[in-house]
Amino acid sequence: MSVRRVVPDIHADSAESMARSRDFYGLMGLEEVMHQGWVMTLASPSNPTAQISFLTEERTAPVVPDLSVEVEDVDAVYADVVASGAEILRELRDEEWGVRRFFVRDPNGRVVNVLGHRP
Repeated sequence: MSVRRVVPDIHADSAESMARSRDFYGLMGLEEVMHQGWVMTLASPSNPTAQISFLTEERTAPVVPDLSVEVEDVDAVYADVVASGAEILRELRDEEWGVRRFFVRDPNGRVVNVLGHRP
């Protein structure tokens, strides 16, 4: 299985907090590449897999994740994670913005958003 990127997800208190974060991380060269109101992602123009996401809420899942891991085959990873007995917080499903994902709790209690982009 192949991991395509790992993105820290930071829970922002408000839209203003997300704007301040965009300005702050912009000083380091990160640029806004996605903004849906409740979630914003910043990325490096020279290395687009270097990213940080900020969320004021999670619109389709019960909790805001601590990090996101994009994998090549999310269905295969889901099957392996379920077979391992790990705690699934949100079942595998397709999202309207073009990803297929699920949430799982890691051994340290962190919530991981595991996703793949649909063709």
